[in-house]
Amino acid sequence: MDVVAHEPVVRLTIFVALFGLIAIYETVAPRRPRTVSRRIRWPNNLAVPVLNTLLVRIFLPATAVGVAMLAEERGGGLFHAVAPIPVWLAILSSVVLLDLAIYLQHVLFHAVPLLWRLHRMHHADLDVDVTTGARFHPIEIVLSMILKFGVIVALGAPPLAVLVFEVVLSAGSLFNHANLGLPPRADGVLRWLVVTPDMHRVHHSVDSKETNSNFGFTLPWWDRLCGTYRAQPAAGHEGMVLGLAQFRTRNDLRLDRLLLQPFRHGTTVQRRTSSL
Repeated sequence: MDVVAHEPVVRLTIFVALFGLIAIYETVAPRRPRTVSRRIRWPNNLAVPVLNTLLVRIFLPATAVGVAMLAEERGGGLFHAVAPIPVWLAILSSVVLLDLAIYLQHVLFHAVPLLWRLHRMHHADLDVDVTTGARFHPIEIVLSMILKFGVIVALGAPPLAVLVFEVVLSAGSLFNHANLGLPPRADGVLRWLVVTPDMHRVHHSVDSKETNSNFGFTLPWWDRLCGTYRAQPAAGHEGMVLGLAQFRTRNDLRLDRLLLQPFRHGTTVQRRTSSL
């Protein structure tokens, strides 16, 4: 449990290390040419997760791991109700089911107009790279945490499982938003196991049919099972236009405009073209 006790340090260390590695790779061998200088995008994009961290600590003092520890102390949730089960099975099942919950939440944030207004800030980035993986509106982050807390309590997920999931989710978001390309054969194999950058990049297409596909963050199975999987963008990765049809000026990349975006005029919902 020492690792769980040092959750913030563990998560921050892995985040910074992975971010640095991906940023270097993107600099050396980007998958797509950048449309906007990183000097313009990165300071604003990186300010968002810093602000999110501060606000989450204010409005939700408990972390996901802390909620799991509390649930474990009280003996609540599915895994306690069906106990005893092997610890490894509880951890593996928790990670998989939490990932499914995030997939369903992602679909919901596209389908409900009010939630889409929050989520579209993430989609309005004119390029997609490692910083996009941390660019989510603060209100969306708070709502996501509350939903996550509910799933953790309902499952009675072990604290270690929640820590593993949080690390995997964060790392997966940095990886699958990265502006890097894998060899086609490697990508074809990996996307059966994890969401690859080429797979998730389709989700950031300006074409709404492509935006409403590939909702998975870490595990790719949910898209295949639920009919939301799209292998490649129609225009190819080099020809695909990223972002939204609106909010495409450089001023829209400023932090203040990002935070106010849910309250600005624009398309209110991304209509889903496939059903679960």
